[in-house]
Amino acid sequence: MARTWATADIGSNTVHLLVATTDGKKLERLVNESEWLSLGETVTKEGIVTDAKLKHLIDTLRRFRRTARARGTDRFYLFATEAIRIARNHEKVLDTIASEAEVVVEVISPRREAELSVRGCCLDSPSPSVMIEVGGGSVQIASAENYELVDSVSLPLGSGRLMAEAGLRFPPSHHGIEIIEDHIKRALQDYELVESGPTQVVGCGGVVRGLWRALHPDGEKVLLVEELDYLSFQCRRLNISTIAARFGVKNRRAATLLPGAMVYSALLKRLGVEEIHVSEYGVREGAVLEMSRGRIEPCLV
Repeated sequence: MARTWATADIGSNTVHLLVATTDGKKLERLVNESEWLSLGETVTKEGIVTDAKLKHLIDTLRRFRRTARARGTDRFYLFATEAIRIARNHEKVLDTIASEAEVVVEVISPRREAELSVRGCCLDSPSPSVMIEVGGGSVQIASAENYELVDSVSLPLGSGRLMAEAGLRFPPSHHGIEIIEDHIKRALQDYELVESGPTQVVGCGGVVRGLWRALHPDGEKVLLVEELDYLSFQCRRLNISTIAARFGVKNRRAATLLPGAMVYSALLKRLGVEEIHVSEYGVREGAVLEMSRGRIEPCLV
């Protein structure tokens, strides 16, 4: 019998709520909403979650908590990823959330983040041998077999982090592009990527879904490296409003298209593949599936 579950992740670009029913195999979204906070960009610049961002975060979590209860669930799993992991004041942030929003946040490891993303991908994707999730603060790359995590690596190549490190403005300067290219090059030199045999690559998360919507308004879920390079070329010479209008995305998502396309293209070339299958599901859906199987204990709301 399907039950209703609620989860939210404090990501490096957005804070995202999912309320869904699942029988442990299939999943139906009841609520799927997000608030753009750009925590990854802020933490990269400031080293901390600022007071203004923390207030915005708490207000958002209070609203999410009310929404979850209104949808008939008293169980809420809240987790945080890279921006909170690396913020110098993350303990203060977690304590303030607990006291003012009355929810407990679990800061998950990069490996756990990759594992939940792989679980979520199983809902609409062919079994991946490699899963890539470019977030706002970091990139998770996982090797998988039968939707189970085998190995993973985390790279400091999130879209918000790259934008902050490059001081990116649109149209971007040649120097800003060079900084991003250098960060990508060094990360791929310094880290050993997961190995696989015949490679089925699946991408998940907001960045790749933004690329997918920009490039494939018809809904085709396979993106080619050449398409990513085309998008990167276009975004290098346009301002944000033009990018948003031309590719049918919101302004904030438009800003992530350039770093996202550059990172995904570089990773696919490094893996020696020409395409990536885009999943509409990911880490939150993986968390709901894990809750339904008794592998995650949510807090009461």
